[in-house]
Amino acid sequence: MDGTRFYRCREWTEKFIEESRSSLVQKATGHSRVVVSGTALLCLTIWLLIRVTQFLKKPKACRPTTPDLEKPASRSFKAPQREPGVWEPSDFKRPTASPAPNWDVHTSKPKPYRPFRYGPYHITMGLRNMNWDEWIELDNHYMKFHADKKQRIAERGSKCCHTDPRAFDGAVELLEELCGYLTERYPSLYKRTPVGMDNLLTGESFNIVERPLAEDPMQMAARWVQDDLAIMFEKEDGQYYLLAGAILLAGFWKLEDKLGMALSEIHTSGDVPGFKQKLEKGMTNFFRRVQPNGPVQRNNYFIQVDDKLAWSSSIGSEDGEPGTVGWFSAEKNKAIEHHYFRSERQTLRRLPRSGGVVFTIRTYFHPITEICEEPYVPGRLASAIRSWGDDLSRYKGKEKYEQVLLEYLDKKHQEQVEAGLDLEKEDEVRAYPF
Repeated sequence: MDGTRFYRCREWTEKFIEESRSSLVQKATGHSRVVVSGTALLCLTIWLLIRVTQFLKKPKACRPTTPDLEKPASRSFKAPQREPGVWEPSDFKRPTASPAPNWDVHTSKPKPYRPFRYGPYHITMGLRNMNWDEWIELDNHYMKFHADKKQRIAERGSKCCHTDPRAFDGAVELLEELCGYLTERYPSLYKRTPVGMDNLLTGESFNIVERPLAEDPMQMAARWVQDDLAIMFEKEDGQYYLLAGAILLAGFWKLEDKLGMALSEIHTSGDVPGFKQKLEKGMTNFFRRVQPNGPVQRNNYFIQVDDKLAWSSSIGSEDGEPGTVGWFSAEKNKAIEHHYFRSERQTLRRLPRSGGVVFTIRTYFHPITEICEEPYVPGRLASAIRSWGDDLSRYKGKEKYEQVLLEYLDKKHQEQVEAGLDLEKEDEVRAYPF
C-alpha cells in the first residue's frame, strides 16, 4: 500500500474517533448506559487504528534492485564511448571485502537458494545487483568441491579448462582479483603472499607472477573456489565470445562445445527457450554497457534424475557422439529418491584492466526429498513446474519426471498444510531467491 492510501486511511480513522468522542460528550448527561457503550466503541476504534497502522507500516521482504539492461550499471560512473572490441583500461578498484561473519570452512552451511516462483512463468534474465562482499560464496562443501575439481582436472584437463592466448591477460587479471578478494573475505582459509596466496587448509601455495605459470590460469583459479568460471571478450563485430573458462561441474554442458562461440550462439546452440524472442537484445546491450563497478547476480534451477554433480549421466555419456546426448536418453519416472534439485548462482562483473566479463557459476545440489522438508517449498515448486511452457518443459526434461515429482510435491504440500502451515504468511518467511 502506498503512502497516500496510508495517510488517507489514518485521517479517516482519526476523524471517526473525533466524531465518536463528540457524540459521546453530547449524550453523556443522564445516559450512563450509552456512555459505557460509547467508551467501549471508542476503545475498539483506537485499537483498530493501532492495528491498521502496524499493518500498513509492516516491513516487506527486502529484495535486491534489478539493473536496467538498456542503461549503464551506475549513473555515477560514466560509460566510456568506444569502438567495438576496444577497451580502455579503467581505474576502478574493487572495494575491500569484509571478512565473512562467523565463517568456518567446516560448519558454514550453503545458502538455501530456492529460485522458483509460483506460476505463471515469465522468461527474464533475472539479474539483481550484487554487493561486492557477496562475489564468491564458500561453505562447508568446500573440500568436496575441491576434491571433485582436482579429480576432473586430472581426468579431463584441457577439455574442461582452457585460456585462449588472446584472453591470457584477462585470465591473469582474474587470478589477481581472486587473490585479493579471497584473502580478504576468507582470511581463515587463504593467506596473501608476495607472489600469490596460500591455502591454509590444503597446504597448497600458488604463484601468479612467475612466467610461465605452473598451469593454465583458469585451471588455477578453479582450484580456489567452488564455482565454475568463464570470461567473455568483445571482438570488433561487437559480439562477446567465450575465450577462457574452467567448466568442471556444469552437469549438462561442456566447455569444449562452447569455447570460441559468441554469446548468442552459445544460447541458440543450446536451444535456450525464448532467447531469440525475449532475451537476446537485452543481454547483448547489457554486456556492452556493463561497467567494472556494476556487478550483478542471477539464479536458475533444474531437476536432475541422478546424483552426479559434474556430469548428469542420465542424459548420456559426457563423451557421447553428437546426437546421442539429451533428455531423450533419460529413464522415465524414476523413484523420487533419484530426483535432485540443481540450482546455480551466477555472478557477472567486468574486469577493469582487460575489459573481459567474468561469469562465476556456483552449483548447489540437493535431493528433492531434502528441500521438500522446508516450509512452502513443495507447493511453490509444484506451481512453478506446472507453469512451464512447452519449450521450457522440453529444455528441462519435464516429461521424464513430472508424474513422480509432482505427485510427491503435492503430497508434501498437503502434509504441510494439514500440519498448520499458514499460506498467507509465506512472504514473511521466504523472499526470492531463498
